[in-house]
Amino acid sequence: MSFVHHVFFYLKNPNDAADQAKFMEGINKLKQIKSIKLINVGVPADTDRPVIVRDYTYSLLTIFDTAADEQAYQVDPLHDDFRDNYAHLWSKVVIYDSVEI
Repeated sequence: MSFVHHVFFYLKNPNDAADQAKFMEGINKLKQIKSIKLINVGVPADTDRPVIVRDYTYSLLTIFDTAADEQAYQVDPLHDDFRDNYAHLWSKVVIYDSVEI
């Protein structure tokens, strides 16, 4: 049963090139975590419908084979490094976790 961990980041300075580069530096470290089955980093699409939320800066979608794999991700030293060394870049994070039915 797949586990989906979808994180929306709101950078403090979303238009600052240095902050964007620093954030992506941290994301690229996360990509090395072995328990991740699939990872996708994105920005809001240029879509315009009333139900679409586009106020975030970056979206991080990670898919795991199991909830245990996602838990291994949460305690991985690379994930700890990301939180410890890059959290100063964002003002808000919204997370949606789901499991396959």
